[in-house]
Amino acid sequence: MPYSIAIDGPAGAGKSTIAKAVARELGYVYIDTGAMYRAVGLYCLNNGINTNDESSVVASIKDIDISISYDEEGAQQVFLNGENVSSKIRTQEVGAAASTVSQYQPVRDLLVALQQKLASKTSVVMDGRDIGSKVLPNADTKIYLTASVEERARRRAKELMEKGETCDIREVEKEIEERDYRDMHRENSPLIKVPDAVLIDSSDLTIDETIDSILDIVIKR
Repeated sequence: MPYSIAIDGPAGAGKSTIAKAVARELGYVYIDTGAMYRAVGLYCLNNGINTNDESSVVASIKDIDISISYDEEGAQQVFLNGENVSSKIRTQEVGAAASTVSQYQPVRDLLVALQQKLASKTSVVMDGRDIGSKVLPNADTKIYLTASVEERARRRAKELMEKGETCDIREVEKEIEERDYRDMHRENSPLIKVPDAVLIDSSDLTIDETIDSILDIVIKR
């Protein structure tokens, strides 16, 4: 039977980095669900679709094909209508678009079905906002990974600067707070900590310490 690990938490908590490492340690497949929503956001931006116009976004779904594959090193590659967009989806603009389109139920229905199909075939580590609550409610291990807004903003700013992008740390903090509010208050599948999830606050933990904490939880199950 495939084993599933669900990691939920707010933007900038390090979910992707941690989930990738945990999957690598266990020999599981890592699935970045946020990348799928980013692909929808990118499609809308590229095609002049107003992400705040739900009817226009939903109408475009029929023209969107998202698929996932893995390179030789096991890194997830996201394809949008046949094009590898793995690097294009990592901008702040696309992130904001993803946060908006993820509020629409038809978009969620499309991507959740794809995510569940992947998890039914192989052992996975999946991260996102509603994995433990909606996507994999019967996951074997559920983690809620968070960190303070200040620490998440510091990490995100460092990440952007390493990519050569300029940023204002206060602006990044503001964007994270706004993203948290949207994610936690959206009507469809809001970000929540489900009762059976283990809370890990990584504000004062290194990446390795956070990974070890999760592996310890999995081993004890």
